Amino acid sequence: MLLVVGIIICFTHIFATIGSSPIVLWHGMGDSCCDPYSLGSIIKLIERQLTPTPYIHSLRIGSNIEEDQLNGFFMNVNHQIDYACQLLNADKNLSKGYHAIGFSQGGQFLRAIAQRCPNPPMLNLISIGGQHQGVFGFPRCPGDNITICNYVRELLRIGVYESFVQDHLVQAEYWQDPHQEATYRKVSVFLADINQERIFNEQYKTNPLKIGNLVLVKFLRDTMVYPNESEHFGFYAENNTSKIIPLRESSLYINDLLGLKIMDQQSRIKFLESDTNHLEFTDQWFIDNIIPFLKD
Repeated sequence: MLLVVGIIICFTHIFATIGSSPIVLWHGMGDSCCDPYSLGSIIKLIERQLTPTPYIHSLRIGSNIEEDQLNGFFMNVNHQIDYACQLLNADKNLSKGYHAIGFSQGGQFLRAIAQRCPNPPMLNLISIGGQHQGVFGFPRCPGDNITICNYVRELLRIGVYESFVQDHLVQAEYWQDPHQEATYRKVSVFLADINQERIFNEQYKTNPLKIGNLVLVKFLRDTMVYPNESEHFGFYAENNTSKIIPLRESSLYINDLLGLKIMDQQSRIKFLESDTNHLEFTDQWFIDNIIPFLKD
């Protein structure tokens, strides 16, 4: 299978006038940067709502749409984050700051950007269906490639915490098994790191505090993300999938490992909901709930 180690920018729209902050988009699993019916339609919607028209980057991982979609399954997330940081830092159009919108797994990827590379500055981070405490289940696979979806399920089944799977399967890198918490914390190559579950990294707390607002969108009828409370930083209790520990009762919040407690006390975390399935929001919902966070 093809593993690509470069991230290039798919869309580069002209940043026409000072006054509209740039926007960076990161798509979700099974999607691509350039699908006219997904992120392409989001870009057009944003352009219709904001004046002057902002400069928009929709990140593409690979040299074409097929590679971009495949790498959403099979490229190590840490490699993706490293190259994205380099691109963002090199882009002079972003030097004064940008708003970030992550869709599904793109939400936690952009959160890792905020933690690991604070320059250029991220203004608002908008996570639409991002799984910030991970997932425990793969019930519905997006996209049209059934072969890929079945292959991913098989890898998860045979050994989600095996080193090869952790290094090469994106969804394994944010898989959290509440029945194997010790193993998860020891071997998870991505989520356990950015959630400060092994070694405390002071920058992972101080850097997110530099953003303006953290906007978390949960889909109330989500059939893809289990548990959907992960979209608001909630997750199953250890060894108990019938009980959810919400953000404010989690050790992540109580010990303020990511600065979320401080942000919450300052009313800088916005908990939003869409009464729909995963990413199935309407244009009007996006206009009413997301566009205000893109205005300067």
